Amino acid sequence: MSRATVHLLRHGEVFNPKGVLYGRLPEFHLSDRGTAMAVLAAEYFSQQAVGGAKLVHLVASPLTRAQETATPTAAALGLDIATDARVIEAENHFEGMRVNRSELLRPRHWRYFVNPLRPSWGEPYKSQAARVMEAVGDARRRAVDIAGDGAEAIIVSHQLPIWVTRLEAEGRKLWHDPRKRECTLASVTSLEFDGDAIVSVRYSEPAASLLPGAAATPGA
Repeated sequence: MSRATVHLLRHGEVFNPKGVLYGRLPEFHLSDRGTAMAVLAAEYFSQQAVGGAKLVHLVASPLTRAQETATPTAAALGLDIATDARVIEAENHFEGMRVNRSELLRPRHWRYFVNPLRPSWGEPYKSQAARVMEAVGDARRRAVDIAGDGAEAIIVSHQLPIWVTRLEAEGRKLWHDPRKRECTLASVTSLEFDGDAIVSVRYSEPAASLLPGAAATPGA
């Protein structure tokens, strides 16, 4: 059985002066800070490659911020970016809105709060974890096809899909407090496989130095 690792890289900070929940809306680009975060992520993976890591496959969500985050890593490792819609951001009723207390108290939104464990305001957690896990499996197999035992792939995605995938990988319940997600901007959640089985999960923050002062718009 081949060992392999799939790294889930969250995109960098987004230029979002209106503070809306941008979700799947098009043309939300990285901010200058977000671009710098993407460069730090690329340097992180480059250092691993110098140390012998076989980073051979790069995948990204089709959304602009994910593609822009993947670009420095693609250049650093000499990889093409494979776009995969399965790792896109979660659907959300509040997309395009400023999510604050006054907005959430509007009666027209109340029906979306009937089941926070699903959650009823957007794509079910189970659906997100299932589609990302499917993409992870394909990326793992592709990496192993290219480089054999010890191969590694990178997938650039979004906070909520990455977080629920981690919860699924660790056998934890998928419902959670969004304020307690361990998935900061440009962070890396690494799933280590032995054959088809996930044997460990690691987490790192290559862009930790840029997190103070970064935007904190609520996620999906």
